[in-house]
Amino acid sequence: MRKLFIPLVALLPLIPTGCDTLTDLLSEGDIAQGLKEALRVGTDTSVAQANTLNGYLGNQAIKILLPEEAEVVQSSVGLIPGGQQLIDEVILKMNRAAEQAAVEATPIFVNAITSITFQDAQAILQGPDDAATTYLANQTKSELYNLFQPDIEQALESVGIQSAWETLISGYNSIPLVNDINPDLAGHTTDKALDGLYHLIAEEESKIRNDAGHRVNDLLRKVFG
Repeated sequence: MRKLFIPLVALLPLIPTGCDTLTDLLSEGDIAQGLKEALRVGTDTSVAQANTLNGYLGNQAIKILLPEEAEVVQSSVGLIPGGQQLIDEVILKMNRAAEQAAVEATPIFVNAITSITFQDAQAILQGPDDAATTYLANQTKSELYNLFQPDIEQALESVGIQSAWETLISGYNSIPLVNDINPDLAGHTTDKALDGLYHLIAEEESKIRNDAGHRVNDLLRKVFG
């Protein structure tokens, strides 16, 4: 027993004991490349989902609705003959504009993903299920807003939705003692379009982390397995 006990004690420090040993089992290159690949797969899939007919409109999790603060206006307009049809048309056009704009995100995502360092990747890998998405949003949201907003505004203006909404809200805001509503429908649509896109990416990230069936290549299986 004495001869066996000493070698076992000597081997104990070499046995992995938890996630703290992860970086000892994977190289820095593996970790960085694995996170980049996960984000590449997640963003490609998410952009493709959003940039399709009903990509936003048909997905209740990311469907773009009118601003919550405009509910009182929406309720009043809905009582007018043809009013609900007008509201439905506004919601349709907002979602169509977001679906059309989504494809513009790809090059910005690629640039952000390429810039991930080993330190970034290590923190993301050991973080929560949406850590990579949170990192990506922090790196890209401002740039994407500036890219999306003009296209969405143009799409809404081309069918008269933006101007009609501004006229409606300006009239409402002129009523004494009411709380003003932001008439910038394009800005609201842009914010919600980005929120929806990051929501889709977070879903894909969680699948890669937790479901082996979504680790579509050897690198993802190595890093997330």
